[in-house]
Amino acid sequence: MSVGTETAADRAHEYLRGAIMRGELTGGTMLSENELAARLSMSRTPVRAALVRLQQEGWVTIYPQRGALVRSIELGELQESAQMRHALETCGVHRSTEHTRSRARATLTENLAQQESVLASGAFDGFAPLALQFHRGFVELAQNQLMLVAYDRLQDRQLFSINQSAPRIAGDPALVIAEHRTLMTAALDGDQHAFSDALDAHQTRSHGFEDGRPG
Repeated sequence: MSVGTETAADRAHEYLRGAIMRGELTGGTMLSENELAARLSMSRTPVRAALVRLQQEGWVTIYPQRGALVRSIELGELQESAQMRHALETCGVHRSTEHTRSRARATLTENLAQQESVLASGAFDGFAPLALQFHRGFVELAQNQLMLVAYDRLQDRQLFSINQSAPRIAGDPALVIAEHRTLMTAALDGDQHAFSDALDAHQTRSHGFEDGRPG
């Protein structure tokens, strides 16, 4: 495969992945290679490669000769992803040391201030990447690369959950910031039990798990 084709496939993947993340391509949408190739001004080959990659990631199901169907992500799948993140973030706090917590303090504090600023301005698109990095920071406390690799594999589902929960988050930004501050305080204190309880409550409320629906 040529470098040009690889680049085009990456572009197609990023375009489609982003559209799914933002909810522009919803579950049940059938994607046509020909239509996508025309829209993205490229041949069908990189589009096909992008769709195969998305299928491997669990976002679409390919039907030969028909196209690719965007999967509907069920609540149970989002809950399972949240449970995995909960376990890894809590373990990060549990395995942290005074040194790693001290070193993370400035980064987490600055990140939280940026979250507050972008939510106050209504720039929700700027909030999502900050929230991803903020939560990843708790895993980083353990200084365990395998934990980080496992966590990073969950970040697409996390971003999808955040975007699905935009009305809840944007509707009460002060509460989101307060919950994140509680998490940060517990993590920097090395209190894994307080952190675990706070994270469970935060995930349940933010992502709508308490009423059986995301968002």
